[in-house]
Amino acid sequence: MSEIRATTISDAAGTGPITLTKQSAAKAWVNLDGNATPISIRGSVNISSATDLGAGYYEFAYSSNMSDANYSSTTSSQAGACGGVVEGSTYTSSTVRYLGVSRLDAYTQQEHDLACITANGDLA
Repeated sequence: MSEIRATTISDAAGTGPITLTKQSAAKAWVNLDGNATPISIRGSVNISSATDLGAGYYEFAYSSNMSDANYSSTTSSQAGACGGVVEGSTYTSSTVRYLGVSRLDAYTQQEHDLACITANGDLA
């Protein structure tokens, strides 16, 4: 088995990042237990913290910031009558917010046992 260890990978000139061709990878993801007291991250990549902002409302801070606020985020949550949305008015290069809602209860905010978010874009 081979192992490669590096702190920086740059282009052939050594002046910038390499270009990924026919490859894409999430720059951050998190799986949160929103029902835990306090909330608890089950697993993550590039997430330094999760903050409980209220019923079903969570903010995630990136360990390494995105290059700007023009990236894409998607959410998922437990099966059933619930859904999660990215709260777009607070999109920043350093944080993203998740808002859990219940479809069966006039789309009111609701805690989620399983709250997930993924970010795709460029890192700073």
